[in-house]
Amino acid sequence: MTAALQEALTLHIPYPSHELVQVVRGHRSGLAITIAIHSTALGPAAGGCRITHYPHPAAAIADALRLATAMTEKNALAGLDHGGAKAVVALPTTTRPTGPERTAMLHDLGDAIASLDGRYIAGPDVGSSPVDMSVIGERTTHVCCRPVENGGSGDSSLHTARGTLTALGAVADEAFGSPQFAGRTFGVIGLGAVGAHVARLLHRAGARLVVTDVNPATRSLAEELGATWVDPDNALATEVDILVPAALGGLLTARTVPLLRCAAVAGPANNQLDEPATARLLAARGILWAPDVVVSAGGVIHATGVELRRESPEQLTERLGAIATTLRQVFHTARTHRTTPADAAAELAGQRVRQAASHPDHDAVLPLGSWAAGPSKPEPPTFHPTPQGS
Repeated sequence: MTAALQEALTLHIPYPSHELVQVVRGHRSGLAITIAIHSTALGPAAGGCRITHYPHPAAAIADALRLATAMTEKNALAGLDHGGAKAVVALPTTTRPTGPERTAMLHDLGDAIASLDGRYIAGPDVGSSPVDMSVIGERTTHVCCRPVENGGSGDSSLHTARGTLTALGAVADEAFGSPQFAGRTFGVIGLGAVGAHVARLLHRAGARLVVTDVNPATRSLAEELGATWVDPDNALATEVDILVPAALGGLLTARTVPLLRCAAVAGPANNQLDEPATARLLAARGILWAPDVVVSAGGVIHATGVELRRESPEQLTERLGAIATTLRQVFHTARTHRTTPADAAAELAGQRVRQAASHPDHDAVLPLGSWAAGPSKPEPPTFHPTPQGS
């Protein structure tokens, strides 16, 4: 491991409750791979593989830690028997490897996952795809979302979008007294794999759309849907009923919240808040925020349901519908305790994780909506730096 990575581990660990943080340098690709396991109290940790550029090693590790924590909450709130984890491959430039270089990187990632003996089940994330999961699967069996023709559950983006639509119904009901989309204006920021599906589903439901993306080629989708296109720099300040972040996280900050002209914010983008205090800024402005850990759970619900639980389409549809039920519970808890939806979601997830930790066989874990809180003292994280070339 490089001195820079060692410094990042010792100086930039924002969440000391993680069970394990492992940083290796792939002996084929030479790239730094971080795997953060936040919790396995509910079961093997599940989370995506993010492959992207970071300005320095500490940023990649911090991102893995944040994302792993969010996955624990996401899986707990979705009622899944999985903890949270994330893998991050830090690229030296914004150019993603292709051909043999990509295969080498994915095999290194697969070896790192295999070394954890099933504590972490990987899936796609930013910068990775179902096809990549098949390549990773050449080195480990602990991977989901391979293409259907390769025996996997395939692309999860449509199912993430379906879950998002369910969540948006609950948000509209909370904000406007009706779950109906017709006549409401939704501002979709990001028209990638998930955002494009969300926009299409909203269009079919009769919603008015305002959309944007940093990729100008996606403007054709706006034309297809009859949506209003806005410049990305102006998207946050555009007047809409519900803003739908569907790109990368960190969109909501002390600088951007005052720009918002909407009644609610709810979307599938992960880690939308730059820091916890931003949730209070939204509440102070009277803007309802739906925690992304609830809204974006459709993908992991579908992937684990198809590949690990062998659930039927009817069972999966019921689980996706439960996203709205969970979100209503979050809003009710926030109102009752005069706190933010972010705090309410974290507490509800924490209750389920704590109860699982106190009943290791999981047989006595209460279902979603009836958890009993209990004291918990997290174990300190275990760091496993691996020498270069191992």
